[in-house]
Amino acid sequence: MSRHDMSRDNIRPPRPLSEPVFWILLSLAGEPRHGYALMKDVASLSEGRVRITTGTLYGALARLLEDRWIERFETRDTARDKQAYRLTPAGRARLRDETERLRDIARLAAARLKARAT
Repeated sequence: MSRHDMSRDNIRPPRPLSEPVFWILLSLAGEPRHGYALMKDVASLSEGRVRITTGTLYGALARLLEDRWIERFETRDTARDKQAYRLTPAGRARLRDETERLRDIARLAAARLKARAT
């Protein structure tokens, strides 16, 4: 097979999302948000378990913009030059795929735990 062969056997599944990226995409699945609102929503969604620093957030946002999983979004709040972001259809699809991957892992873990308990 050549290295450009796109047969099903040669296509690898996407790498798992990092936890901060997963939470950022999940936050944006609800509504567009600016950076500070993203940080607060991620902390709220994760019940305080995940707290994203400013550096992590803006590094992740730059990569998500480059991958076209999010896009900049104009808001009415221009008083402080806030930049808002929203999920793109590609970002929503990637979040859906990652959610399914995590669901599969949880099912496998539950089945293994149940089998070992009997």
